[in-house]
Amino acid sequence: MKRILLLFSLLLITGSLVMAQTVQISGKVTSSEDEMGIPGVTVSVKGTTVGVLTDMEGKFTIVVPQGSNTLVFSYVGMKKTEVDITGRTVVDLVMEPDILTMGEVVVMGYAVRSKNELTGSTVQLSGEALRNVPVVTVDQALQGKVAGITISTSSGTPGSEQDIRIRGVGSITGSNDPLIIIDGAPVINNNFTGSTAMSSLSALAAINNNDIESVTVLKDASATAAYGARGSNGVIVITTKKGRQGKTNFDFSASTGFQNNAVKGNTPLTGAQRRELYLEAVYNTYGTTGGFNEDGAYDYMVTNNLDGGRLRNWDGTEGNWADAVENKNAPVTNISLSATGGDDVSSFYASLGYNKTEATVIVSDLQRITGSLSYSRKFSDKIRFAINTNVSNTFQNAYLEQSSYFANPNLTKYFMSPWLSPYNADGTLKIIGLGSLFNTVYLAEHDITTNDLIRALTNSSVEWEIIKNLKFKTFISLDYNLANYKDYRNRVHGDSRDEKGSASASVTRNFNYVFQNSLDYNISVSDHNIAVKALIEYQKNKRNFLSGYGENFSTDGLTNISSAGANFDASSSFNDWSNLSYLGMLNYNYKLRYIADFTFRREGSSLFSPDLRFGNFWSAGVAWNASEEAFLKSIEFISNLRFRLSYGLSGSNGVGLNNYQALLSYDADYANQGAVYPSQYGNNNLTWEKNHTLDVGTDFGFMNDKITGSFGYFYKKTYDLLQSVPITRTSGHSDITQNIGTVANQGFEVELNVDIINTSNLKWSISGNLATVNNEVIALAQDAEGADIEITAGQRKVAVGQPIYAWYTRKYAGVNPDNGLPQWYLNSKDGAVTTNYYDPALVLDFQGKSALPTITGGFGTHADFKGVFFDANFFFSGGNKVFEDWSFYTHHAGTYTLLFYQGVQSLMDRWQNPGDITDVPLMVHNTTGNNASRPSTRFLFDGDFIRLKDLVLGYSFPTEWEKKIGFNDILVFVRGTNVWTWVKDDKLKYDPEVRADGYTRLTTPPVKSVVFGLNLKF
Repeated sequence: MKRILLLFSLLLITGSLVMAQTVQISGKVTSSEDEMGIPGVTVSVKGTTVGVLTDMEGKFTIVVPQGSNTLVFSYVGMKKTEVDITGRTVVDLVMEPDILTMGEVVVMGYAVRSKNELTGSTVQLSGEALRNVPVVTVDQALQGKVAGITISTSSGTPGSEQDIRIRGVGSITGSNDPLIIIDGAPVINNNFTGSTAMSSLSALAAINNNDIESVTVLKDASATAAYGARGSNGVIVITTKKGRQGKTNFDFSASTGFQNNAVKGNTPLTGAQRRELYLEAVYNTYGTTGGFNEDGAYDYMVTNNLDGGRLRNWDGTEGNWADAVENKNAPVTNISLSATGGDDVSSFYASLGYNKTEATVIVSDLQRITGSLSYSRKFSDKIRFAINTNVSNTFQNAYLEQSSYFANPNLTKYFMSPWLSPYNADGTLKIIGLGSLFNTVYLAEHDITTNDLIRALTNSSVEWEIIKNLKFKTFISLDYNLANYKDYRNRVHGDSRDEKGSASASVTRNFNYVFQNSLDYNISVSDHNIAVKALIEYQKNKRNFLSGYGENFSTDGLTNISSAGANFDASSSFNDWSNLSYLGMLNYNYKLRYIADFTFRREGSSLFSPDLRFGNFWSAGVAWNASEEAFLKSIEFISNLRFRLSYGLSGSNGVGLNNYQALLSYDADYANQGAVYPSQYGNNNLTWEKNHTLDVGTDFGFMNDKITGSFGYFYKKTYDLLQSVPITRTSGHSDITQNIGTVANQGFEVELNVDIINTSNLKWSISGNLATVNNEVIALAQDAEGADIEITAGQRKVAVGQPIYAWYTRKYAGVNPDNGLPQWYLNSKDGAVTTNYYDPALVLDFQGKSALPTITGGFGTHADFKGVFFDANFFFSGGNKVFEDWSFYTHHAGTYTLLFYQGVQSLMDRWQNPGDITDVPLMVHNTTGNNASRPSTRFLFDGDFIRLKDLVLGYSFPTEWEKKIGFNDILVFVRGTNVWTWVKDDKLKYDPEVRADGYTRLTTPPVKSVVFGLNLKF
């Protein structure tokens, strides 16, 4: 008995000693968004290997060793938090969403990986970081946030497509657009406008940005090879929101504001200035021979009827066309309501959204209604079902802005004479008959040009855990688009006045479905972790097109083709294509310290001939999480240090439909009889454009991740580029498309994030990214003599040794100060000059840069003080040249500008007297203007600019106050977008953010906006 009592006493003493050496901490972790417990949060003791996970209710209990006084809480999508536990036994924590940094788990489409498992270059942004940005398409919100991705606005018209380039341009004639993945499936990313002359309509315009959970940009072969013949240009993976476990919570957001042009653009001449220049041109041209001075120019003009009555009939009233066609302070409204909830069996997410955005030009706007529903259910511990559906209707009022249609209000601003007014004396709209120039204010009220897009995007899946660690998943995605286009032109004024009105309409139905079956096997043996995926995928795309046309309308009230009276026409077409792919992926890591990643995809595409239909694409990558090594763990300054290397082959099947086939066309071109004629010389050897990509990088974190970032280098060599090669005309054709060219892109990418202050009351951080891209053409097709077949388009040329879109043009030498005549360098570099634009001795040469930016990036800051938060984000781009299109007319030193069309303010800096130093020649009364406005470096400008992309000031109300009135979160804000722009070249008056080809256009420019918003969670 004594022995038993002694043993019991020893146990009590030992237990007391153990209890004295440890502390038990318990508590609960909840979300600030819905106050619900968060399961699966990692709770660890800082500086030790001790850690636990929260249970389904967010509760935890952890035993803390003696001497430790800090707990670390981490969870995907939430801010990592450290809590001092000195003297505490209970810790209840409210975790905040991490909207500024990239998530620890990266969604890559076919797979989900933690950041520490990645061997390639990827960047993921949370949906919260993109929320409430006043843009119609989510790609616009990515600008400046991801190193190596260049996004430029094709038009400021709401819903327009953006030019997206990831790590440069790899194709000369094929597609350079990245692949878009939504919820695991490749989707249609076409321009859904009914006319290439009209404003474009992006497929992404049908997606509500507030429904997006995350956007991941895949840049290197390790990340993109899984997409085979479509991953060459990079991949953008969009993941929409899904249901969450917990009570039903609602999220309401609303914003309203206004927008204007981000950059003013060139300022047209006033009527008085144009009169001054015109009479000066009359004097310069006829004064000597006519024997009159400048004061006599007007009388000479009248006597000889030089103006055709245009100037003499002007009553001095300024026809301010710039104001007439501009929609100042264009309204912007966005409203969204969502609900989410669920339990341990099922969960859902549902939302409704409405957006109306007016353009900064009259007659143009966009309205969008969206609805989404996501539902998942566990039928057992082994079977899970999920379905996601997004439905939208996007209606776009626009106009013909993509070509030289004078129904374009932007052309009116720079072409319509200031000696004319849009309005009659009684205020009615004036019908102006000046050749092809029209009163676009009248057309805005009487013409109709619309796109109406209905999009249904849905996917469903069933996942079955066959045995432990082995899962089978079947997945199907359906993407249906119905696009209706209508273009009615009135019978009184405009392009169709001679036809007494015209109407055209088209219906495009595009159906895309993707079917996947996959097996996933994950196993951990000791410290070895292996993840294997095998997948088969089939994709089918079908497109039906039907259009009609009619003329001669009896009244303006009837605008459909059925009301036309003559010249009916109709056409239709159908095309389809399909892909079949087999994919294998292997990811291995040892203690998450050493990682290896292998991907192989065999893909077949109906776009190629049967013999070359299949191709093999692959990648291999390795990574070393050096900070997991024992010799670095002891260095507290280093919280994360990893190195990665990847190499692989991906491709592009953007070769167009039926390009490998010899084609016949059917038409009624011979005496209005049906005829068949050869239209394309086939090439059965046509295949993918391919690229090999090398990517080397390091990711780092210092001072407990207060400083994080990455540095990387890439080299991408694209070969088998498509190029048209001349062939003998005895074949009945002039050229054949072949795989011949080679292009290389290489550069560096840097990202840096710094948490300067991180306390309970004050948080301040800065971030930035920078990327360089050097593009070079390595090889082109050659002719029979062995000379390169260079490709010239306008002022650009594709030549070996130079970047794609290199500027080749005459070099302007300014104005001869003695006589005011324009001059050009004979060798287009320096030295001898000529005043003859067409001098046979004058050669065109490379002007040092191309249309492609060589450096891009962004930087910003975030501050939060007791609920008041501030964000400022900048975007910059440079190293390229921009050419001012339409300059031949707007800078013309003769009658094109001064009599027929309109000019810009820089003409007022013209040469007037011997000795004047200027780039603007003397004004002359002829239609050539001494050719001074013809293409040359006079209109080639540095494209460098910095833009304040995003500026936000807001307030999040205290939690205690919100709870009293039944809300989980109340946030108000004011947000400005593109509020300030700095342009390096002060001669570039148009917005420097131009399309990838480098030309300014008279389309709606990028816009700046100011919106006021409210977010409520309850």
